[in-house]
Amino acid sequence: MKFAHLGDCHLGGWRQPELQKLNLLSFQYAVNKCIKENVTFALITGDLFDSAYPPIETLRDTFNEFRKLQEAKIPVFLIAGSHDYSASGKTFLEVLDKAGFCKNVAVFEEHKGAIMLQPTLYKGFALYGYPGKKSGLEVEDIGRIKIQDAPGMFKILMLHTAIKDAVGNLPIPSVDEKKLPKVDYLALSHLHIDYNKDGRVYSGPIFPNNLEELEELRAGSFYIFDDGKIKKEVIKIKEILPIKIEVTNALEATKKIIEKIEEESIADKIVILRLSGILEQGKLTDIDFIKIEAFVRSKGAFSFIKSTSKLHHLEAEIILEQVDASYLEQHILELFTQKNPSKFNSFSYSLLKALQLEKIEEEKIVSFEDRLLSEVKKIIEI
Repeated sequence: MKFAHLGDCHLGGWRQPELQKLNLLSFQYAVNKCIKENVTFALITGDLFDSAYPPIETLRDTFNEFRKLQEAKIPVFLIAGSHDYSASGKTFLEVLDKAGFCKNVAVFEEHKGAIMLQPTLYKGFALYGYPGKKSGLEVEDIGRIKIQDAPGMFKILMLHTAIKDAVGNLPIPSVDEKKLPKVDYLALSHLHIDYNKDGRVYSGPIFPNNLEELEELRAGSFYIFDDGKIKKEVIKIKEILPIKIEVTNALEATKKIIEKIEEESIADKIVILRLSGILEQGKLTDIDFIKIEAFVRSKGAFSFIKSTSKLHHLEAEIILEQVDASYLEQHILELFTQKNPSKFNSFSYSLLKALQLEKIEEEKIVSFEDRLLSEVKKIIEI
């Protein structure tokens, strides 16, 4: 009894070509591992693609990997996630399904207020699934799910959502795992976290999906269930090197940054440059990022990413301190609503306040996004 559990592949999700390539290489690594381990089947618990309609190049590469699994006689069972979900159901997951490369196990019907999940049966396994949706809209639905029993079968429930035990005290929409149907293995994705507890497992992303995850996770992952043993498989294709530098003088920053990078061993690594501080001299455009990147590339780095979100100008800081921010916000909104009359303007101030929600220390990006979307949904009453 051996199967693989993948999720949050987000194929096609990175803009930088080299990171998009690493994302694909990580997926290829997982596929090859499944074949080498001779798993009975593979699960993909949502977000195979980063969008419902991925680029043609991403589709081509993905089809090639599914073909490898098909030739190895390893079936793939999947559900849609919040990224590749479409209310119409018309996504490329359906194309993969109809081509015979996989089977979507989200088979269900509504009856007397309940959502009854039908099993997909395979070699002593009963697989059930319910798709993830945009903005956590699946959470309320999952509270109503029941499963059609399959006596004597090993039951697997596949969900793309947040469960309460995994999010802790964070105020985001989540499912009470204690109220879910009893199964032998709860295959989860959506939260990009390391979680394996009492048969409930989040696969983790195949490859980090954003800058914060690159720094935090440093690698991708998936799981293999082997006769009751649940083993995490780490996918580490490249080393990641974060470099953090405080800058106060933009005129001297280029030299300072290059000198700092020169101290590091960066060959074949993903270099993440994070700048912070308050500029007392010069401005952001005085920092020669073209020169810095050229230097990084000349030293053999695989990829270079920079972040200046925490680098501010002294004059701007002084102005913000001198002006009552709430008054300024209110004044700007009043001017906007006067020039752009709309019945939706009544939401403006509340939405602005909601968008000022700050990320809690150590909170995962996906949890913060869910919490933010939850606040927005309350305001616009959806």
